[in-house]
Amino acid sequence: MGHTIEPAASGRAKCRGCRQAIPRNELRLGERLPNPFGDGEMTLWFHLLCGAYKRPEPLLEAMETCEEAIADRKSLQEAARFSAEHRRLPRLDGVQRASTGRARCRSCRELIAKGLWRIPLVYFEDGRFEPSGYIHVPCAHAYFGTTDVLSRMRQFCPDLPDEDLADLAKELAK
Repeated sequence: MGHTIEPAASGRAKCRGCRQAIPRNELRLGERLPNPFGDGEMTLWFHLLCGAYKRPEPLLEAMETCEEAIADRKSLQEAARFSAEHRRLPRLDGVQRASTGRARCRSCRELIAKGLWRIPLVYFEDGRFEPSGYIHVPCAHAYFGTTDVLSRMRQFCPDLPDEDLADLAKELAK
C-alpha cells in the first residue's frame, strides 16, 4: 500500500487539501489508505504542495520512490519536513473573518470576536478532514510553534487579497 506521485489522468480529481481541481497532467500525490467501506484500498489525491502542508509523511514517503522529475522537489521536501516537525501545523485550513462572536480560540480559550481574523483547524481522521475549531491569528505561535504560516494561508485561501495578507502579517507579529 505505497503512496504515489503521478500525473493526473484527467482534470476531474479534486485535491483533498484545498478542494480545488487538479489539472490534467499536473503531478499529484496519491495517498493510499484501507477502504473503510469495503475491501481493498482507496486513494486520496492532493496537489503536491497541499500534500506537503497537510499530509507530510505520505508525501515524503512517496518522494523517496518517485521516479518522476519534480521541478521543486527540494522546496516540497523542506515544506513537508517543516510540517512534520510542527505536529499541529497540518491542521491549518486557511484563514477567515469570524462570522459570529461565539467561537472560542483553541489556544487561549478566549472568544473570537465577530469580524476578527481566525484560523480554521481540521483533523485528519478516517481518510477525511474534520473541522475542529479555530484559533486567533496572534495565537498562531503558541498553538503551532511557529508564525511561518502565511504561505499556507495563501495556499488554502487562493483568493485572499494582498492587502489582507499584509494585515495578517501584522496580526502574526503581535
